[in-house]
Amino acid sequence: MTPLHSSGQLARRAFLRRAGQLGLAGVATPWALNLAAIGEAAAFTASDYKALVCVFLYGGNDHGNTVIPVDAANYAKYATIRGGLGLPQASLAGTTLDPSTALPNGMKLALAPQMTGLKQLFDSGRMAVQLNVGPLRVPTTLAQYQARSVPLPPKLFSHNDQQSIWQSSQTEGATRGWGGRMGDLAMANNGSSVFTCISVSGNAVYLSGDSALQYQVSPSGPVSMWPTKSGLYGSNACSAALKSLITGSSTHTLENEYARVTSRSIAAEAQVGAALAGIPTSTTAYPADNPLAAQLQMVAKLISARSALGTKRQVFMVSMGGFDLHDGLPYQHPALLAKVSEAMTAFYANTVELGIANSVTAFTASDFGRTLVSNGDGSDHGWGSHHFVVGGAVKGKQFYGTAPSVSVNGPDDVGQGRLLPTTSVDQFAATMARWFGVSDSELSLVVPGIGNFGSRTMGFL
Repeated sequence: MTPLHSSGQLARRAFLRRAGQLGLAGVATPWALNLAAIGEAAAFTASDYKALVCVFLYGGNDHGNTVIPVDAANYAKYATIRGGLGLPQASLAGTTLDPSTALPNGMKLALAPQMTGLKQLFDSGRMAVQLNVGPLRVPTTLAQYQARSVPLPPKLFSHNDQQSIWQSSQTEGATRGWGGRMGDLAMANNGSSVFTCISVSGNAVYLSGDSALQYQVSPSGPVSMWPTKSGLYGSNACSAALKSLITGSSTHTLENEYARVTSRSIAAEAQVGAALAGIPTSTTAYPADNPLAAQLQMVAKLISARSALGTKRQVFMVSMGGFDLHDGLPYQHPALLAKVSEAMTAFYANTVELGIANSVTAFTASDFGRTLVSNGDGSDHGWGSHHFVVGGAVKGKQFYGTAPSVSVNGPDDVGQGRLLPTTSVDQFAATMARWFGVSDSELSLVVPGIGNFGSRTMGFL
């Protein structure tokens, strides 16, 4: 049983942490503001603008049909293992990648046939492919995994937990993510700290920090507290009365804090609305009927409004679901990948139009990869996977990390073609954190496990 005094100390720490978060959002008491300022004292100073955009593919993307071996020897292995899931070799001719540095042993890789936009970005040096990345506690060999002789990520193959581990290094229930921790270090550079971490896809631990709070918008703009703006029950007087009721000061501490939060939300909505109203009309065409594209278009608008919002460092998150394809993979997966490619390609073109492509980096992430072995017309939960990094600052037309062997029960496989990662999420995240402005000495504040790996960054930025 936990001693009472220990439980009390833990509760007090949790309260202090939350109070610090509220302080930086302008909704807590002055002493909490002072606590939060302690954390900001070590933050880096930014003279330019940079933004990171996490594109999270919920459900676990099937990497085996996203980045496909096409050289004769490896394609033959792929086709045998995948069975009915395998893509025809002829369909991959238009998306075969020709990297600046060839892969070992004559291996050649292609993107899914639907990803022609990302293929063009790769060819132009604006996209890189990170091979076989996933959660690791320490560098792990297959023998170490089988013997359980090194610490392993908890709850492997669990959707909720692996989503959380990718975003925060901890299982479900984590309260801080590495995007939010970057926000903690960077928010002192922004005129309004509220707009440091912005989600266009709902709540996600990735954007939560100690001090940084995620501000949520919809693909159409800031979320409106409509009863305070329009005629409630057909009466503007009712709307005004409601606004006064929920924002007025109170002698009751909790009521007063609620009113402060509400007032801040209303003010932030007005500020974002005004900033978006002032941006020039974009000529970049985004695909219709593509929810990911709509989210990224809103991110581009918010970046365009960066001066009005007073921001120099921002972290965004967008997402799309539907990737948990135990069944129907040959029929559903191609359309999903087409949406990812079209959305990310349009977003990059938009950053070029804005003249800020070198300052914006977008990257994909997902719960996990999947099994190379088919379970009929789908695949099961896996571990390591391949991911994309897109932007003007990307050292593209290149693969990073180590290409896994195409095999079952091979040197990179923990069963059924589940990849044992050779690059950790910590290294992947640290590479982007360093580009964002985090110093080498501060990396452990963003990705606490980075000290367990000899190579602290992967070099794609």
